[in-house]
Amino acid sequence: MKAMQEKLYLELRETEEELINGLMKRESNDWLTSFLKEELFDVRAAIAKIQKGNFGECEISGELLPEELLKILPTLKSEKDFHQIGSFYKKPYESMFFYR
Repeated sequence: MKAMQEKLYLELRETEEELINGLMKRESNDWLTSFLKEELFDVRAAIAKIQKGNFGECEISGELLPEELLKILPTLKSEKDFHQIGSFYKKPYESMFFYR
């Protein structure tokens, strides 16, 4: 997972810069500005987790989240968040990441 974290760290830093630049260009404080700020907060939280060495841990249970899922959504905080995201998908996806 170390190599994956290094790659994600670089991607997250790049995303952080893009979000900061996007926010600096915004002239109004609308729904998109709020969304960009929330996303920046999540990206910075993921970066901090990588730096602290607890990236990929579920914030609720402490268990490791599936690596393949973190590659897709590195700002994921918990398995609960993952299941909430599922309400936006039309096809079943949970079996790809969580085996019960």
